Amino acid sequence: MVEIKRNPTRPVRIGSITAGDGAPIAVQSMTATKTQDIDATVALVHLMQEAGADVVRIAVDSKADAAALAEVRKQTSANLSVDLQENYRLAELVAPHVDKVRYNPGHLYHHERDKPWREKVAYLVGVARDNDCALRVGVNCGSVDPAQKEKHDPSDSVSPMLESALEHCAYLDELGFARFVVSLKDSDPKLVVEVNQRFAAARPDVPLHLGVTEAGMPPDGVIKTRIAFEQLIGRGIGDTVRVSLTVPNDRKGEEIAAGRSIIADVQAGRVRSVVDYGLPTLNLISCPSCSRVENEAFVDLAEKVKEMTHYAKDHAVTIAVMGCRVNGPGETDDADLGLWCGPNYVNLKRGPEPLGQFGYDEILPRLKTELDAVIAAKA
Repeated sequence: MVEIKRNPTRPVRIGSITAGDGAPIAVQSMTATKTQDIDATVALVHLMQEAGADVVRIAVDSKADAAALAEVRKQTSANLSVDLQENYRLAELVAPHVDKVRYNPGHLYHHERDKPWREKVAYLVGVARDNDCALRVGVNCGSVDPAQKEKHDPSDSVSPMLESALEHCAYLDELGFARFVVSLKDSDPKLVVEVNQRFAAARPDVPLHLGVTEAGMPPDGVIKTRIAFEQLIGRGIGDTVRVSLTVPNDRKGEEIAAGRSIIADVQAGRVRSVVDYGLPTLNLISCPSCSRVENEAFVDLAEKVKEMTHYAKDHAVTIAVMGCRVNGPGETDDADLGLWCGPNYVNLKRGPEPLGQFGYDEILPRLKTELDAVIAAKA
């Protein structure tokens, strides 16, 4: 066992576990069923719990989802977290049934646009206090607060994330609320390492939840995550983790197993240099299957994209495959080619430029045409 000096973060209770204060690093995952399919959601929560998940996150986008969550709570003893999207007001409906509420600072402006974000956060804090919940401030590269992005050079994606997180931490301090953790996620492991190191230096007291968002399919998705986690956990940074993989529901336990394996390897000193992992030059980004996916064909499509693009593995091209309207539009902007999947069509993009909508059975030939053009332009 290697002696790793953990960051001196404060304890944050999440149901039956503690994040921070030297507690064992917790492993989390997220359900991929439709929340209103109560039986399927409960079954997946149980699968993850049996695989060793310390916390299971469930997405809630509507009052119907919130009602379903209440039924899920009755059927499981798992520590539950809820993922709020644009409608932060749903917090009061879900908080009585969960142990942690996650909000994204970049999504707060979507609902009640005339209301200041601080007023919305104060409301969330009140709900959390009333219901004995922890909070997570979840900052994502593809959905950063527009006000923060305007302050920084477009080429700097790290500083807007960092400043957003620090701004929210400062306001939570003002409110006298300390029961929160922070996450700062990107699909690029190098940027995940950079932004989390900078945050940990500025706020060593705040527990950090680590993740490489849209890491993709195994084994590459596990490798990308391992690259980031080894460097951060090895430096004592990180109190909870999630490995985000594009896998079918019956394989979601792989995320838990991968997280536990990475933690054990780092703590035992079994790490390698980044160059030893042998990732292909072609960078495939795909989001983890979750309850927001609008067509279950998304997972199959991601696999087909991986197979079809193998011929381009030595080219420096980034292709992003997203499963829903929440993350799809914004988090494909920085890719050379992006696909975000709707219920009936796949939206194809070249950088931020839309190229049209295509059927699931039409998209691969068009993607290959565009990929060949990108490769030729970079030659």
